[in-house]
Amino acid sequence: MLGGPTTVVDIAGRRIVMDPTFDPPGPHAYLTKTAGPAVDASDLGPVDVVLVSHDQHPDNFDDAGRALAAAVPQVLTTPGSAARLGANAHGLAVWQAVELPGGDGFTSLVVQAVPAVHGPADGERDAEGFVNCEVSGFVLSGQGQPTVYLSGDNASVEAVKAVADAVGRIDVAVLFVGAARVPTKERGRPLTLTSARAAAAAEILGASVVIAAHLDSWAHFSEGMDDVVTAFDEAGTGALLDRTPRGHWTDLEYLLQV
Repeated sequence: MLGGPTTVVDIAGRRIVMDPTFDPPGPHAYLTKTAGPAVDASDLGPVDVVLVSHDQHPDNFDDAGRALAAAVPQVLTTPGSAARLGANAHGLAVWQAVELPGGDGFTSLVVQAVPAVHGPADGERDAEGFVNCEVSGFVLSGQGQPTVYLSGDNASVEAVKAVADAVGRIDVAVLFVGAARVPTKERGRPLTLTSARAAAAAEILGASVVIAAHLDSWAHFSEGMDDVVTAFDEAGTGALLDRTPRGHWTDLEYLLQV
């Protein structure tokens, strides 16, 4: 985790970056960034794929993130976002999967788009039927590799259950939490998972490891890591939470063996 939603996953010999945000703190349209990334984009080394849950909001895809995405071999995102991004962007409809070549002796990496709802279930829907906007989560998998779920900006436990039903057990769940709230949207109700809903989502997924993302570095996040810890503790699942500081690697293989 690098701060905000930005997540780096090394899997099947490939480096994947989810929702790159590398701009410095300050105002970004109607949102305010309060802290820069724990690691600069220039320090990431070669990136094979960028995943973009949606391109419309600067807290998930800012100017520096767009520059990174434009320079990598492939961007995977929603169909709508792909139409707005460069030639290296490929849109995946919900449940669509793409198989990419693996690296370092791995045969392949499968990236599957999964549902996400960026706000309350009864929220106002646009002409295409999306709450707030079109958003995608992703599931990464490969032979001999953990199955990793990256929720994207999702507030729906029902969407999480659909992922669990379709994919099966998730080894590592990267949940975008923070209970993001914008006063002008959905009467200020959460646009992403609350801490309590994240704890419920982790149980539904059967996750062995949970990494909480999208809960710092922006002023519109209404819940932080302390809230997540409390919610998981009250649910009796506190041991699932990864506590690795931002900017440091989490050894997933080690955690999954514990």
